[in-house]
Amino acid sequence: MQDILISFFIFCIASSQLLGIVYSKTTFDVVKFGAVGDGQTDDTEAFVKAWTALCGAAAGGDDVPTLTIPGGKTFLLQPSEFEGPCKSKSVHVQVSGNLVAPKTPDAWKVCPPHSWLVFRKVGNLIIDGSGKIDGQGSTWWGEDSSLINALHFLRCDHLRLSGLTHINSPRSHIGISTSNDVEISHLTIIAPDESPNTDGINVTNSTYVNIHDSKIGTGDDCITIMSGSSNVRIAKIACGPGHGISVGSLGADGAYAAVENVYVRDCSFIGTQNGARIKTWPGGSGYARNITFEHITLTATKNPIIIDQQYCNGAHDCAKQVTFFVIFISKLCW
Repeated sequence: MQDILISFFIFCIASSQLLGIVYSKTTFDVVKFGAVGDGQTDDTEAFVKAWTALCGAAAGGDDVPTLTIPGGKTFLLQPSEFEGPCKSKSVHVQVSGNLVAPKTPDAWKVCPPHSWLVFRKVGNLIIDGSGKIDGQGSTWWGEDSSLINALHFLRCDHLRLSGLTHINSPRSHIGISTSNDVEISHLTIIAPDESPNTDGINVTNSTYVNIHDSKIGTGDDCITIMSGSSNVRIAKIACGPGHGISVGSLGADGAYAAVENVYVRDCSFIGTQNGARIKTWPGGSGYARNITFEHITLTATKNPIIIDQQYCNGAHDCAKQVTFFVIFISKLCW
């Protein structure tokens, strides 16, 4: 286990060095593609046009094509997909302004959407800036928002996401799926503690994920590590309110699930329902192994450490099922 952690720590140092200055001579300002930025006009078409131009740009040398979202403006966007692969080895999205979702479910033109903003098959994607991503989720919290995540990255290897503020998603704020070598840092993620299922960051089927130096306070898990994920490092996260940092839930509907090599350290939990949590559904099978939580600080946390192998969430008849999960915990200290 020590060899695994040492090698993974070296990887994280190397990957963090990639988060330096982005050199760009080739820029695409969404305003020049017709975006208004008054918070009322639908700017979706302008963003799609700007993305198409960005993704089709073939830059050379150190030049990284950059899509700029200027500050001082608020851009209303319908559910959108930004798809790769792109011609340039790396592309950059600089978010200085604010992005907002339609305010009510009836205003969403794509129904039911799986996510609000999706990046798919975009390698070496860099998204950063001081802007805000507002899912305007309060009207969804009383509805069935089970499919609606604010920001979803699917098959985006070598992703770098930093600096932004994410608020009030209809459901999970950020989803990482089937992606390798991901670094997420210096984010602020906020939703009311009574908002249902508003996880901060969900990681699924992804490897070598480094999440650090962020503040997350929501109505559900601050971070969740789902099946198929391995070599996940989480450090210097301020979590609260929320349900803690969780492995799972795993094994719903009798599924096989596996998570391994998760390393959580130097995190604080303030006013949370849980601190370190592992949750598996009865009837499922698989394993969660080499899970480490260390140097964590707990303040007014109801369940500092909880391993729940009868997680049910009120949707199924748990009493008639048996759990077949094996859990190996390497270290728990605080």
